[in-house]
Amino acid sequence: MANPVIALSLPQLTLAFVPVAITLVILFRWSFGTGNALYALGRMLVQLLLIGYVLAWIFGAQSGWLIMLVLAIMLLASSWIAMGTVREHRWQLLRSSLVAISLGSGLTLALITQLVLQLEPWYLPRYMVPLAGMVFANGMTAVSLAAERLYAELGHGLAWEQARLAAYQAAMIPVINALFAVGLVSLPGMMTGQILSGVSPLIAARYQIMVMCMIFAASGISTAIFLALCRRRVQAQLAAGDPRA
Repeated sequence: MANPVIALSLPQLTLAFVPVAITLVILFRWSFGTGNALYALGRMLVQLLLIGYVLAWIFGAQSGWLIMLVLAIMLLASSWIAMGTVREHRWQLLRSSLVAISLGSGLTLALITQLVLQLEPWYLPRYMVPLAGMVFANGMTAVSLAAERLYAELGHGLAWEQARLAAYQAAMIPVINALFAVGLVSLPGMMTGQILSGVSPLIAARYQIMVMCMIFAASGISTAIFLALCRRRVQAQLAAGDPRA
């Protein structure tokens, strides 16, 4: 088969919105309101259409500097979003978040792209950008969960070592659950996409194993670095706000 990917026309894509319309009707009839759902659907359409054009431009540019800029923006955004669970401390912990995700996720990405895949050129956009998105997003989520749980446990009076352990365990729950479920409950996006594009399921499975290792390591290392970097600042904040500390 010359082109194993099924071309999706706009009329075909429109049919995908039929069950969406049914869901909106259910929301309306059950008085949940459709405003938030319509807003979310609208944002999804705009964001995905825009990112499609942006990625097409990035992939065509073939510029290492442009890819570095994209990665820097992704790092800054993920570091900022990660601290959304502790908004009142966001600015104080932003540096720790940025360093943690840069080292934990960034170095993992570098190892995967430069030593495992051996990209040529090193910034090959169609590999670098999607993999960076996966690794930074998971590092971000892990750091975010760790920050929220850390403050909660310390606020309940736990010692630092106990609070750190609870925060680390909470951060790793989504990743570990994903390891348990992959191939049994779900076929992850990358593996599904490769199979749909005509790649052998055996090759797709190897890539997914690589991705799962990358996500596990990035989440675990980023969280550990964040907890190590933020210790003194967090303890100082709690001591300043609690006369008994």
